Amino acid sequence: MQNKYPQKPGIDFILKQAFFYWNKTLIFQLMFSIIYFAVFFTGMFFFASRFGIWEQNQELAEAFKLGTQAYMEKVAAISATKDYQNFSYALLAVIVFLYPLNLGFFQIFRKMDLKEKIELGDLFVGYNGLNFFKYISYFLFWFFVYLLTAQTIILGIVWVFVTIFVAPLMFFTDKRIFEAITLNFKALRMYFVEIMVCVIVAFLFKYIGFALFLIGGLFTFPFWNAMIYSLYKVVFSEKN
Repeated sequence: MQNKYPQKPGIDFILKQAFFYWNKTLIFQLMFSIIYFAVFFTGMFFFASRFGIWEQNQELAEAFKLGTQAYMEKVAAISATKDYQNFSYALLAVIVFLYPLNLGFFQIFRKMDLKEKIELGDLFVGYNGLNFFKYISYFLFWFFVYLLTAQTIILGIVWVFVTIFVAPLMFFTDKRIFEAITLNFKALRMYFVEIMVCVIVAFLFKYIGFALFLIGGLFTFPFWNAMIYSLYKVVFSEKN
């Protein structure tokens, strides 16, 4: 597998291509969101009950009535408790478990390109075999680095840009994490403007459905994957 950089297409082409993939797979976008939020909220409510988070939230509400200082002190006290920490770890485990669901769209979009039949099982391809552990290991690594860098805001954004192609590179070319990050960095230097514009559009469109249409967010929430795939196709060409 070789990677090369073709002549730059226009940003409009990348955006149109991303919206094309998204529009042609709306039923899968909806299914993704339903499955994602169903698992996430089920896990959140279960672990919140398991670790007594609802009772702690009631204590926060009471502290808030006493003033900002009392509220902040209560937040610090609750955050330091073992139950709250266990809840945070459990919720993180749920988020990490759900990550491979995103990779199913890469399978679906590639099948569209190859004019192959798309099946429901394609959405769960990220959970197949040992690759599941590879993907969740990467996301766990990505997430912890993001938590550290996000405190500075700028570094958090940089980390998103530096790793935007890591998942498709791992999925399509079986690259290792740091090898994929190296290729990602090279692509970022050559296509910075295109990537920046597309990331901004993807971020806005991803959440605009919730802001304007509420239920429409179930369709726009997974749009990020279509944009990444569209960018990936333009930036990287693959030859056997």
